[in-house]
Amino acid sequence: MRALRLFKTWFWRPPRPHGDTIIDRRVTPLEALYDLVYAAVIAQAGIPLARDVSLGNLIEFTIVFSLTWIAWINGSLYYEIHGRTDGRSRALVFLQIGILATLAAFASDAGGSTGRGFAVAYALLMILMTWLWYEVRRQDVIASRQQFVADAGRYVAAMAVSAVVILVSGFLPPFARLAIWAAVSIGWVLLLLVMGRSQAARILAMIRTESLVERFGLFTIIVLGEVVFSVVEGLSRTPHDLTTVATGMVGLLVGFGFWWIYFDVVGGKLPRGEDRAVAIWIVAHYPVTLSIAAAGVGMVSLLERAHEGNTPSSTAWLLSGAAALGMLAVVVISHSLAESSRLTTIYRQTGIALAMGAVASLIIGLARPVPWLFGLLLSTVMVLVWAVAVRGFLLTGAWEPEHQAR
Repeated sequence: MRALRLFKTWFWRPPRPHGDTIIDRRVTPLEALYDLVYAAVIAQAGIPLARDVSLGNLIEFTIVFSLTWIAWINGSLYYEIHGRTDGRSRALVFLQIGILATLAAFASDAGGSTGRGFAVAYALLMILMTWLWYEVRRQDVIASRQQFVADAGRYVAAMAVSAVVILVSGFLPPFARLAIWAAVSIGWVLLLLVMGRSQAARILAMIRTESLVERFGLFTIIVLGEVVFSVVEGLSRTPHDLTTVATGMVGLLVGFGFWWIYFDVVGGKLPRGEDRAVAIWIVAHYPVTLSIAAAGVGMVSLLERAHEGNTPSSTAWLLSGAAALGMLAVVVISHSLAESSRLTTIYRQTGIALAMGAVASLIIGLARPVPWLFGLLLSTVMVLVWAVAVRGFLLTGAWEPEHQAR
């Protein structure tokens, strides 16, 4: 009987309340598995764009990616401040993974024939998350934590409204559906920024912790994996001659460039303690991961056209635009870091280098050289930007390679 009582306690413990933040917590294997499932959704969402690089497909991919990122943010932040390693948390995470697997099955044509299924699955995911956050608010009410009740209620209401709107959108024509999804995505980005400027930031655990930084780095790594998968996919579709393989290798160099710039400039570093800085740090990761995911999708098209005299205009702009967006987003993240005020000169120089790198990337996109040269020039720009940043850190003794390797 005692074992049964202990098991029941372990399985039905309530979520951690507001204010019970574990500062030295590490990311768990369960969280890593949870993040990995989102890679499946993103990979499926990129299939139409990989087949046909067009503005319409890019918009659709951006919208579906945005909804996916918003779901990940809500799930990740919930576990960060309210999750445990008990049976209840595990069961609920596995339930979310099941819904995400279903979501991935509908993601490949979410803007078309499978849009209704995607909307229903996404709404179910949001309903579950709404209930999870509501349970936290209910604890606040029971414990009379009035400083959290009102803001938590507004946040729960925003999630519930989002779930209903997404569900209804599934029964609308594709254009209207995508427009609503875009509006929901923009609304959530603005909500995160607004909450970062107020006391409501406490609801979203906008408290800098090592585990929060580690979690965002892990998601970035998972998205970077999409670049590798896309190169493999592109190589599998084309003849394995020297030109194609060389193009694939320089495509990998572009992915490596994203990795070096992110993890050596801003990765693994805490944002400033103010709520606003943490909010900006969180939101700025959205364009970083979006740019990496878009670059990964573009690699398939680059490899399929490896023998053409010029990189196709649509593919060139997709890849160069993704590189430019990623570098500019890293500038925003760098300004929100705790060490940016101490290393002002270094981050100013790095910001200038990143901005120049973004411009150079767009120029390469405009020039549209042969695919292998296009990839080589793009990766060269990234290496040069990285070199400027690391040079500054090395000269001041601020770079710690062992810290970056964690």
